[in-house]
Amino acid sequence: MPNIKSAIKRAKTNEKRRRLRAAQKSALKTAIKKYLAAVEQQDKEKALPLLREATKKLDKAVTKGLIHKNKAARQKSRLMKKWNALQG
Repeated sequence: MPNIKSAIKRAKTNEKRRRLRAAQKSALKTAIKKYLAAVEQQDKEKALPLLREATKKLDKAVTKGLIHKNKAARQKSRLMKKWNALQG
């Protein structure tokens, strides 16, 4: 544990941000898993709003710096691929 006041504050801030980022990443992964489960069940009515939510969370994650923009683009592409296969 640091002894200097500014270092103590920095350690607290870092821990707070780490927890927040972990919660946001967890919510993102949960949204994607819910969508994939709906696609697995062939449920179109349930899958569409879940797809929108997942893509929204991916875009938000890029804006906040949680994930790289190319990773988000790749994941969105894969999600849309599954949606198109469900439609066809």
